[in-house]
Amino acid sequence: VQLVESGGGLVQTGGSLRLSCTASGNIRSINPMGWYRQAPGKQRELVATITGTGFDYTTYADSVKGRFTISRDTAKNTEYLQMDSLTPEDTGVYYCWAWVSTTQSHGNYWGQGTQVTVSS
Repeated sequence: VQLVESGGGLVQTGGSLRLSCTASGNIRSINPMGWYRQAPGKQRELVATITGTGFDYTTYADSVKGRFTISRDTAKNTEYLQMDSLTPEDTGVYYCWAWVSTTQSHGNYWGQGTQVTVSS
């Protein structure tokens, strides 16, 4: 199983970015999925999660509520993080995460990380 992220980059304060994360491999199911981030010198923190159980249930860190939106396309094994009204405090490496079940096992999987830099 592999998670591949895309969409990071450099943006000015107030700008927007959309991150994507696609899972591939011998996947039977993916649930939940989420995004973490790690700023320089800080611990990795949970940004948002999405759990699909008939309808998608989402959670957000207080620092991103109202600005970030997590979503997913189950058919494509892909999740997204729409980030609006970005501030320099959002700078960091963003990692996608998923609990994946295969035909042989299940467990936590991580993407390689994508850099998001917000300039003031």
